[in-house]
This record gives sequence, structure tokens and C-alpha cells, in this order.
Amino acid sequence: MSYREVYKQWCEDPYFDENTRKELLALTDEKEIEDRFYRQLEFGTGGLRGVIGAGTNRMNIYTVRQATQGLANYIISQGEQEKGVAIAYDSRRMSPEFADEAALCLNANGIKTWVFPSLRPTPELSFAVRQLGCISGIVVTASHNPREYNGYKVYWEDGAQITPPHDKNILAEVAKVTEFSQVKTMGKEEAEKAGLYQVIGPEMDDAYMEELKKQSIYPEIIKDAAKEFKIVYTPLHGTGNLPVRRVLKELGFEHVYVVKEQELPDGNFPTVSYPNPEAEETWELALNLAKEVDADIVLATDPDADRLGVYCKDARSGEYVSFTGNMSGMLIAEYILRERTVAGTMPENPALVETIVTTDMAKAIAAEYGVKLIEVLTGFKYIGEQIKWFEEKNSYHYVFGLEESYGCLAGVYARDKDACVAVMMLCEAAAYYKTKGKTLWDAMIDMYEKYGYYKEGLFTVTLKGIDGAAQIQEMMSKMRREPKASLGGFDVLAVRDYQADTRKDLKTGEVTATGLPQSNVLYYELSDNAWCCVRPSGTEPKIKFYFGVKGSSLEDANEKLEGLKKDLV
Repeated sequence: MSYREVYKQWCEDPYFDENTRKELLALTDEKEIEDRFYRQLEFGTGGLRGVIGAGTNRMNIYTVRQATQGLANYIISQGEQEKGVAIAYDSRRMSPEFADEAALCLNANGIKTWVFPSLRPTPELSFAVRQLGCISGIVVTASHNPREYNGYKVYWEDGAQITPPHDKNILAEVAKVTEFSQVKTMGKEEAEKAGLYQVIGPEMDDAYMEELKKQSIYPEIIKDAAKEFKIVYTPLHGTGNLPVRRVLKELGFEHVYVVKEQELPDGNFPTVSYPNPEAEETWELALNLAKEVDADIVLATDPDADRLGVYCKDARSGEYVSFTGNMSGMLIAEYILRERTVAGTMPENPALVETIVTTDMAKAIAAEYGVKLIEVLTGFKYIGEQIKWFEEKNSYHYVFGLEESYGCLAGVYARDKDACVAVMMLCEAAAYYKTKGKTLWDAMIDMYEKYGYYKEGLFTVTLKGIDGAAQIQEMMSKMRREPKASLGGFDVLAVRDYQADTRKDLKTGEVTATGLPQSNVLYYELSDNAWCCVRPSGTEPKIKFYFGVKGSSLEDANEKLEGLKKDLV
């Protein structure tokens, strides 16, 4: 059917509720109608993500039910329906409703669900899947996307987001659900009476907290520094408020100041246009409070509390300095690897896992402490997958994992990035350095001096709608057709095409396999320890350009990075 025919069906079919039909009948912009109905909202390898609203290309109760029916069909095909599914949700608009719609669809298919009674961080869902012995998990969240978005992420029994072969198999089952008549649902009261809809109790929060606190290396250092160490924190209207404050309190931190205007959950995100710790505008209120109380460290978690942003005071200038996800991740990695080595608590065959677009400083740190460095594709699910393989093969012991997009994980209690553990580890590291008369910025400069001045950048091009999707694909195709010999003054030494699973050495012409799963990603190995990577976003209508350099000083690194960026833009 054409988009117009599908639109007409949604406007007239009594299957859709009155509010949905009213919303659609009020539309007058033909481009808007086309965008809502030109396709089915794509169920990608991680799940759904889109603008909230009526239509096949929007997040609504009908597209959520449709995706969940596909998931239910796959779970039943595997004979795993008895294990059930855990469900969590964040503070976004319609999150509780979408969570219940997913649960009741699963219940109607005979699959038990365990649902959190209120919003929870994404990493706690990952933890709960394993604690409850579930076959799968669902988190209703759009992470750090703008306020008009919501989403739906699917996890498998290992606690990580779905990876091959389950991702493609679930995708295939969702694609088979072409009619809403194929979708099952039931009433909540009926599901509760049948024992199919279960509510997760507070004991899950307690167990999660205990696992977080186990990651602390020197709890006594926190107590020594607690009376003077000051933390400013904002949950950005999301799920981090209660768990972050609880873990900091239980560890002994005494001075935690929360940004009142951003403390309570609110899916409209009234104080920011974009609830992302990477966005400069999100920090205005937190930095004002930090200056008022003279904070040592300023922290922000995104709405589902899996990403952490950081500012720290530079004692010399008195100003607060912004840390990228690479920088905060390296500070935590160095602290864990160094202090576990000193304390003699480093496990045998330790491993640090990072994505291909994360800083190369990770390689230098891993080499310093004799830790195996493993690179995976972009997406924390691939880091979680490595933990599973380590355990299955009895090969390495996971120590730390990170990605450049402000996400990391210490410990193996969860299989997704966790801003709650990142907060506590970074605060512990900052307290440790304070006892040495240093700030986190001082520690970062020490690392640059020790390992080299690694600097990374990212810029994105947003191209919405049908035309935008075609433009993004054409940009990727053109880069494959017309390969570059140099970028930003650096020679291109080799090109990795993860879609073709090839790495071509441009000097020798030798072609080898990448060794990683197929993905629409191009990676350029450049001279002088520089690199660049290009890929379409998996969750937004964007194409992303990542790049990194190594300089002899901050000024040198910034100059090299700017030259590389200009050539890419």
C-alpha cells in the first residue's frame, strides 16, 4: 500500500483508538503525513527508536506491540518462554505506557514478565535479567535523544543488548508481523491474576547497590576525603537521581549537591533542549551550582543513566574543565589498573575492552599494566558480548570496558554501560588524587605526559526523512568508490571496510579480514598515530565522523585535530 492508503487505514480503522485517529485527522502537512507512513519504524539490531506520535514510522503503543509480538514469537521458537522477560523504563513521555504494552503483549503470548514499578537506570535492567534468570529484557528509553523521542532496547539472557545471531533472528520475526491482527494483548488485571505480570520488588535495588559498591578499590580513601570533597550532580530529569545519590551516600561521600531544577523526572526536559551530557547547554545550571559551593567535581547522567559527563576544577585557573568520554574513561581505567596492580588484586589474564572509535590511549594504558586490549565494533553490546565469551571460554578476566560516547563499565554484574558505577569510580579516583594534593585535571595532565597527548573529535551530519537516508547511503558509497590517499595532512596507510570485512594496506596492497562482524563502517588508519572512522548512526538520521590524533602537547594535539576535522567537513 502507498503511504496515503496506510494513513487512511489508521484514520478509519476502529482498531486504533480515538486519540490516535484525531491526531492523524488534524494533520495538514503532506510531508508530515508521508514521513509518518512511508515506512514501518525500523526495528534495528538494538530495537526501536523514533519520534513519539501516531503512524507506522513513529513510537506508539501499536508499533511497540508489533515489535513485541515479533520478540515473543522468537522467544517461543527457542522454547524459552518459561524463563520470562524483565522490563524497565525511564522518565520519557509514554515510557510507563510502552512498558506495560510490551508486558501485556508478552503475557498474552504466555510469557511471564517482571516489571519495575517505577523508572530505573538501563544498567539495572541488564543486572535484573541475570538475577531473575530471564531469557530477555526490555528497556523503554531513547537514552540521550531529544525530548520528542522514545525507544525500546532488547536484551538477551546474558544481560547484554542482542547480538548475532539473536539480533538478526528477532529482526526477521518482527518483519513477519505485518498486520495488527497478528498482535496479541490482554488486560493488565487479567494478566496479574494469571500470575503473568509480576512487579519487581525493592530487593533488586538493594542487590544492584551491593554490586556497585563491590567495585570500590579503596573505600577507606573515600572516608578520609569525604569531609572536604564536594560533588555537584544532575540527573538531567532522568533515572539517575536515586541510585547515584544512594551509592555515593553509602560509600561515605558527605557533600553531594544536586541541581534542584533538574532533580525530578520529567520527560519534557524543561531545562534543556537535548538531555545529553555531551551537549554544552546541559551544564549551565550544574556549573553555576558548582561555583557557588566550590565543588571538586561536577557530574551529569543522561535520562537512562548509562552515560556520564564530567567537569572538574582546574586548581591553577580556578575554572571548570570539561572532560570527554574518552578522558573520563581513561582516568577510571588508569585508576583501576594501577591500583589493582599495586594492591595485588588484578585477576589472571586481565582484559580491557574498547570500541574501534575510542581513544588509542587505551592501548598505551593496557600495555603499561600488561593487560590484554580487545577492540570491538561501536556499541556497548559488543563489549558485553566479550564478557560472555571470556566466561564461556575461560580465557580472559574482564577488568574494564569503555566507549567514547561517555559510557563505561567496571565489574561484570551488568553487561551494559553504567553511569552509576562510573560516578562512584570517578569520585573515588578524584578523592584519591585529592589526598595527593591533585585534581582530576592534574591527573589527566599526568597521563598525557606519561602516554602522549591523545585527542579525539566527533562531528555529525543530520539528514532526515527519505531523502536524508538516501543521501547518507550515497555518502558511504562515494567514500568506498573514491578512496582518499590522505586526510588532514596525514597519509592513509590502510582502510578497513567492516561491511566487506576487509583491511587493505595501501602501501603493499595486501587485503586481510577485519575479524569483526559485518557493519556499515569505514575506518582509516593514518600516519603519525592518527585515525578516522565514518558510520551512519544506528539510532538517529545522522552520519558520524570520528577522528583522533596523538600530539606532543595539548596545543600540538589540538592543531592536528583541527586540521583533520577541516578536511573531513
